[in-house]
Amino acid sequence: MTTPKALLGVAALLVALQATAHHSGAMFDDRKSLTLIGTVKTFQWTNPHCWIQVLAPGPQGPVEWSVEMGSPSQLIRGGWKPRSLKVGESIRITIHPMRDGSNGGLYMSATRADGTPIAVPVTNGSVAAASGNPQ
Repeated sequence: MTTPKALLGVAALLVALQATAHHSGAMFDDRKSLTLIGTVKTFQWTNPHCWIQVLAPGPQGPVEWSVEMGSPSQLIRGGWKPRSLKVGESIRITIHPMRDGSNGGLYMSATRADGTPIAVPVTNGSVAAASGNPQ
């Protein structure tokens, strides 16, 4: 095998590996929305995705929900900061729930207890303006 062919093969392999490294959004039901009212257990500002753990009332006590968000760079463009949420803060958060019915979902929007939006929603890798119109 010649050097250019070997390099081409290695490059193709690296592209294929990177393509499989990121998951799809198929686990979320984008035809449904669910609004949770609860308190922030944790706000994880991490790559590749940020997460909000929310404790919402359930029939036998608080139920923990895992809410997946975009990457920190996407969230920054939407007005988020690492300290946008505080542990124990009351929030109202809207998600696309998990298709399998587990306690999780994809972040759509959130407001503070007084109704103030926490930040501009970030969806599908784009930032939507506060009016709901894409930028």
